[in-house]
Amino acid sequence: MDKPGPTLILASASPRRRELLARLGVEPDAIAPADIDETPLKAELPRAYAERMAREKAAAVQGDGSYVLAGDTVVACGRRILPKAEDEATARKCLELLSGRRHRVLSAIALAAPDGSVRERLSETQLKFKRLSVQEIDAYIASGEWHGKAGGYAIQGMAEALIPWIQGSHSGVIGLPLYETRLLLKAAGFALG
Repeated sequence: MDKPGPTLILASASPRRRELLARLGVEPDAIAPADIDETPLKAELPRAYAERMAREKAAAVQGDGSYVLAGDTVVACGRRILPKAEDEATARKCLELLSGRRHRVLSAIALAAPDGSVRERLSETQLKFKRLSVQEIDAYIASGEWHGKAGGYAIQGMAEALIPWIQGSHSGVIGLPLYETRLLLKAAGFALG
């Protein structure tokens, strides 16, 4: 039996975003990662960067009558945008910076509808890492969980045991704020299960 109504394209290869979307009873009809330049603009603030990335990712994927859902998650320490950790040195530097400090995770989502309209939402979550010992950082680096993660950590794994305080959206820190995503889909007329 065919699905009624327009289909949904997830503009992300992240398995975590797909798993989170499933919690809303939504299975994307297609996965089409956006291929865009993700370099922050000079003096771009974290919030503006996250929102711009989500918008540009949604625009980069051709919907052809489908909904296109895109997101971007940014770890920010003050006005500084932390990189995705692609090597151990970057992951270590991020963890050393975040040790014992509060930081923010901004998770922006953009939904392009079949009618061409684009809706956006942003989730801002504050977190604090405990003061990390050299041994704790070494153990986390050895786990490999940090690879490809903004800010050098994944809250859905071992790092959660190092975070005594969080205020905001746990799912937003993972990569897709469910409350905001549900609101966006409903507002755009996407039929939720």
